[in-house]
Amino acid sequence: MKRFTQAIIITASMTLSINEAAEAQQSNNPFLSEYNTPFQVPPFNKVEPEHFMPAFAEGMKEQQKRIEAICKQQSAPNFENTITALEESGDLLKNVSTVFFNLSSAHTNPEIEKISKEIAPRLSQHSDDIYLNAELFKRVKTVHEKQAGENLSSEQKRLLEKMYKAFVRSGANLNGAQQARTREINKELSVLTVRFGQNLLAETNNFELIVDKESQLSGLPVSLKSTAAQSAKEAGQDGKWKFTLHNPSVMPFLQYADDRQLRERMYTAYINRCNYNDQYDNKEIIAQIATLRAEKADLLGYKSHADYVLEESMAKRPAQAYELLNSLWKAALPVAKMEALEMQKVMGKNGKGEQLEAWDWFYYADKVRKEKYNYNAEELKPYFKLENVRDGIFTVTEKLYGLTFSEVKDIPRYHEDVVAYEVKEADGTHVGIFYMDFFTRKSKRGGAWMTSYRKQAIKNGKRIAPVVSIVCNYAKPAAGEPALLTPDEVETYFHEFGHALHGLLSNVKFETLSGTSVPRDFVELPSQIMEHWAFEPEVLKFYAKHDQTGEVIPNELIEKMKKASKFNQGFATVEYLAASLLDMGYHTIRSGTKVQTTSFEKEQMNELGLIRQIAPRYRSTYFQHVFSGGYSAGYYSYIWSEVLDSDAFAAFKETGNLFDPATAKSFRKNVLEKGGTEEPMNLYKSFRGREPDVKYLLENRGLDKAL
Repeated sequence: MKRFTQAIIITASMTLSINEAAEAQQSNNPFLSEYNTPFQVPPFNKVEPEHFMPAFAEGMKEQQKRIEAICKQQSAPNFENTITALEESGDLLKNVSTVFFNLSSAHTNPEIEKISKEIAPRLSQHSDDIYLNAELFKRVKTVHEKQAGENLSSEQKRLLEKMYKAFVRSGANLNGAQQARTREINKELSVLTVRFGQNLLAETNNFELIVDKESQLSGLPVSLKSTAAQSAKEAGQDGKWKFTLHNPSVMPFLQYADDRQLRERMYTAYINRCNYNDQYDNKEIIAQIATLRAEKADLLGYKSHADYVLEESMAKRPAQAYELLNSLWKAALPVAKMEALEMQKVMGKNGKGEQLEAWDWFYYADKVRKEKYNYNAEELKPYFKLENVRDGIFTVTEKLYGLTFSEVKDIPRYHEDVVAYEVKEADGTHVGIFYMDFFTRKSKRGGAWMTSYRKQAIKNGKRIAPVVSIVCNYAKPAAGEPALLTPDEVETYFHEFGHALHGLLSNVKFETLSGTSVPRDFVELPSQIMEHWAFEPEVLKFYAKHDQTGEVIPNELIEKMKKASKFNQGFATVEYLAASLLDMGYHTIRSGTKVQTTSFEKEQMNELGLIRQIAPRYRSTYFQHVFSGGYSAGYYSYIWSEVLDSDAFAAFKETGNLFDPATAKSFRKNVLEKGGTEEPMNLYKSFRGREPDVKYLLENRGLDKAL
């Protein structure tokens, strides 16, 4: 938002010095004083883009001073004066960083995007200045070597180990030249990953398909046409229909549009984002990122970036991740081929002799599903009103963990669409603040995610309550219309809510180990287990009520959903695995390898035997998870965690009670509350009494008979 000030006539006696002007600007910066807001949430209503750079600078300066104090103290290194002091050294920087990077994802603008490019290398340098500080590392190393004499708690030992490894994995043991090169690589990567994400957002926003003939909308649901008409009107194209590459637009278009040429146009635009050799092209950025990551891993003594990343995961080694992915690929690909044959038969009935292509898959899958199960997802949408789904999730959470949710209206929010809730225990104890941001907009990147504005911790014996948020991309309804979700969107809501519970219910001392601060292949367990409750008949009766009549979803529809639940799982599994294996391919290259993005992806998919009618869920140029989203060499984690969540939900089913109190208490105590305080498999075994069994995943996906 632009700010305008009145013109001021300044005489010589009134002139402010530069320093005084700077002090005045600092005094107005909301980050540089305590948050005087309800529950001390960020003062979004006072934050302007010009506040970020001064706050970043002050945050880095403040943390550096505290680190210098740690290094200069005369007393011998111990846990409290070194590890705890370092843990608590960057509060201001955390505050400004969480707000800035969340806004850059959920509600960006040109000023924020400019700041992103400017601040990325500076933050990279600041991080390197900490982890490559020889004096600081010497103190950390001393505490690590002498920890036995300190009688540390298990959580303190975990933090110490994690902090020590962070220094080593950042290059603290490297020589001067190697450290200098590591700094250069980190700086380059920080800029490249920002550019990748900004290119993708711009490319997604720039495409639009304007349809001016209603006949071309044949097959599309009324709700989608209504949204497209409203979108066109807002774009100055009244009387037409506008479709975009945002998921709520492109996915139903591909599923329902009878016009095959338009489906091809939409699909081609979708899978070729950032692949047009223009200013938004990501191919060279990808090649540079992959090469730099491989070089850095080599400097640190690892065979590949994947070896570096997975050392801190449940999988431990790339071979372990590959073993799971390849075994599932062998089970899923034959099923996907059978699905393609079924669709080709249906397609052949039109007598045109056309061959099934990728842009036909969603369309004909829907027709086969209707033919086999008399199932139409559009029938379900009236039962999935957003507010009803929300209330259903609240009910599930209350039954499992005793939590209650009360909307808080008089609280700062970063956008008018955002809603906020206070979360309490059954006895009324405050748990945290929970924001939800549902609707797609141009200022928001695609996808759905959970994030934190403040993580749970315990300081000076007092619990610091978390402030968490989930962000989705549902189609915003026209004024006066209800927001009706698809089954996939309902599942997404439950998924992100599970992540939120992981952050809200955290009960640890140190922020570094709090909530979702766990390995990538464990973090999806709390989110994915929540999905299992979404479509259980007992749960559907809580919330699936027709938006017009209030009628509870009939048993016949529930039965159709159940029968169709394993349909098209060959496709769903194959497209996911193809992306996971592509990610692993990029990140198992050795140092010095130069990749050519287009040919690399093609070779990887040819080697797998991927059929032409299926593309990886994310092709290279828009694979945001791994090239700007923190999931590099980690996209496999969703299916790894699915082994866990399928097995974990079976624990509830085995009791005969979806809300079994003892099982819920154990899951909360051993998983949700523990954060990263213990090895993930130990946490899981404490809950389940054994390691997970893959059979439940295979059964859920209908792949158990394919092996």
